[in-house]
Amino acid sequence: MTTDLQLKNKKTIITGANGGIGQALVKKFSEHGSDIVACVRKKNEDFNKKVDEIKNKSKNNISIYEFDLSNSIETEKEIEKILKEQENIDILINNAGMNQVSLFQMTTMKKFREIFEINYFSNLIITQKVLKVMMKKKKGSIINISSNAAFERDIGRSAYASSKLSLIALTQVLSKELAKFNIRVNSISPGLTKTKMMEDVSDKVKEEVIKKIPLGRVAEPKDIANAAFFLASDNSSYITGENLNITGGY
Repeated sequence: MTTDLQLKNKKTIITGANGGIGQALVKKFSEHGSDIVACVRKKNEDFNKKVDEIKNKSKNNISIYEFDLSNSIETEKEIEKILKEQENIDILINNAGMNQVSLFQMTTMKKFREIFEINYFSNLIITQKVLKVMMKKKKGSIINISSNAAFERDIGRSAYASSKLSLIALTQVLSKELAKFNIRVNSISPGLTKTKMMEDVSDKVKEEVIKKIPLGRVAEPKDIANAAFFLASDNSSYITGENLNITGGY
């Protein structure tokens, strides 16, 4: 375990904490001294075991909260509960997301709303609530996990790419509004990453994408977590309003 405890005495909210990138974020931030508020859609035994392992190694607290980001009323209720039970949130990582691929004419408005509810509007609800705490403290770091799909804008990605591009625009606006409160807001746009979401991509498509990546591989979840740690730490104290592409040079 690392002895570099740059996040000691800090508390981090991570949504989508039981996904591939989410678990890497929990591990990385806990290793560096932060207590974690892990938000998941559904609890499961595997994730609970991994959390226990991380807690035993880092000796930091990890609290798990279960709620559905597609339900705005439930999201608002649970984030208010978190802020009552947890003192002083220092870092917010809006990581949860939903992928979807279908031609525009084949994508229902119901599906568009579902994608935006999870990938965008849930982030608005959580961020507005958490900002009340950060603005009082006059300090904080918010990291939004977007996607390189926002820039590729490939066929079949009208809903997903639009929702992720909206998240980047929000990041840049908030960075300007919140700078006077010493709150930094940045985003990360991963390329193809080894997660369950990648399982939806065919082997043929994966092979074609990897051929275009100068570093010759897809990202590991820890690659994204390492970047998020940098943006959350004082190492990036003069960085705000930026979107960091993590694509292996793609």
